[in-house]
Amino acid sequence: MPMLPQDARTDLVRGILARLGKFSGLSAERLRHTEIGAAPILDLPVVTGYAQREGVSREEAVLPVLRETTRQLPPAERLIADATLSLGLLRESPNGDIDPDQLYAANLGARREYLAQRWTALHTAVGATTPPAAPTVKRLRTTAERAALTALAGLLTADPATAAAAPSRVTPTSLPTGRTVTVIGDAVIDHLYRVDTFPARQAPVDGTFAGLPGGKGLNRAVAAALLGLDVQLIAAVGDDANGARILELLADYDVDRSLVKVVPSAATLVTAVVMNHSGEVRLIACRDSRVQLLDSDIDRPEVRAALAGSAVVVLTFEQPAPIIEQVLAFVRDLPERPQVIVCAAPSIAVPQGLYLYLDVVDYLVGSTVELDALLPDVDTDSAADTARRLRGLGVSAVCAVDGFGCTVYSDDDDIVVDHFPQVLKAAVGAAAAFAAALAYRVVQSEDALTAADFVWATAAMLPTQKLGAVSAGFPQVAEVDRIMQLYARDGVTRNSGVTPG
Repeated sequence: MPMLPQDARTDLVRGILARLGKFSGLSAERLRHTEIGAAPILDLPVVTGYAQREGVSREEAVLPVLRETTRQLPPAERLIADATLSLGLLRESPNGDIDPDQLYAANLGARREYLAQRWTALHTAVGATTPPAAPTVKRLRTTAERAALTALAGLLTADPATAAAAPSRVTPTSLPTGRTVTVIGDAVIDHLYRVDTFPARQAPVDGTFAGLPGGKGLNRAVAAALLGLDVQLIAAVGDDANGARILELLADYDVDRSLVKVVPSAATLVTAVVMNHSGEVRLIACRDSRVQLLDSDIDRPEVRAALAGSAVVVLTFEQPAPIIEQVLAFVRDLPERPQVIVCAAPSIAVPQGLYLYLDVVDYLVGSTVELDALLPDVDTDSAADTARRLRGLGVSAVCAVDGFGCTVYSDDDDIVVDHFPQVLKAAVGAAAAFAAALAYRVVQSEDALTAADFVWATAAMLPTQKLGAVSAGFPQVAEVDRIMQLYARDGVTRNSGVTPG
């Protein structure tokens, strides 16, 4: 395995373990024939060392190594890792209260259900008398398994010389509430010009200037991190001072930047943003084909592992079409795929090939103009007609976000949220705040989103009307909750009789 930093190695191994846990779990036979790319696990010193001592293949060494390492975890993480990977630890000590055939069922979903149902009895079987609260099946899928596999991966990748002295790498017994959101999009420097009115022909206007990190990808990643989510960004920057500035800002907001590609001898992209006193903007994007994601970037094992291990993938459509298609195709083929939020972009060239992957999109978010641009060869009658055609191509729900309101079109219901007052006509970060808040509600929800979730996501746009850096306007959860209380009422128009959730 390449000598990645410890955290990066842990994340890489955790992602591979998560994928190997699908279906019937891990086995030597599966390691021989899997297309997942298990080399980072097969090359672990703890695995190669065991193989040499016992005279077996690396594939045959993985399962006993994982069993022995999993025994070192605290009870909750031990049980979760054991069931997720179907390691069979409890087959070694039969217990009348436990059915090993259900705990190690051939289907991961069945293993989760049994683990949640028999949580207390399972802890008793391993000698733990005070288990944490039983997780739901969704919590296992979206939170607890990641925590357990991260703890296991941390032990597997630890330096043998220091592992014994570093028990703090093990995740505490209490299960966390966070979950990873992976954002794929641009990270640029915004040259922000504030003017009273847009300049007319041969009529310059006075204004102010600031150069600030921004971009659709970066803004959504920062907005999601401020809501307390575990966020990683996949983007490309140059190896100049502006690129370093972007990486520093990501670190300041605790956004994982390990998947950001730094392009040697290239300048970070710049976008000119001209904003008038009402918040309306005009954009000039400066592109450089060198500073963008390539097919080979999405094929990197750590990127694929990140996508497979995410609860939500947020994809912005200013990426090159092959990248968009490649990401959606990969996510489609996952045994258990993350929820996908796609953010439309103005002036995108939409190839017909892209339509083949719209069935992967759970939430398509964009302004009415941006959504119309996704159907360049069709004259639609209304926003509802546009949404209907996009849903006909496979999109589960379309969120038309204009100003500081939102209309949601889905098979279950059409929801209009337009009761929040606005100060400006628009704000640069409003769409990013909505997408991040939507991702937050998806992560937090046990079931499908309700009208209340879309109202909350819409409320998150209001604070972006503040002046200054775009990131300065992104709210935290408490601020969105305060806005919800301040304007507490239904505020939802519906086309059916369903009441808000």
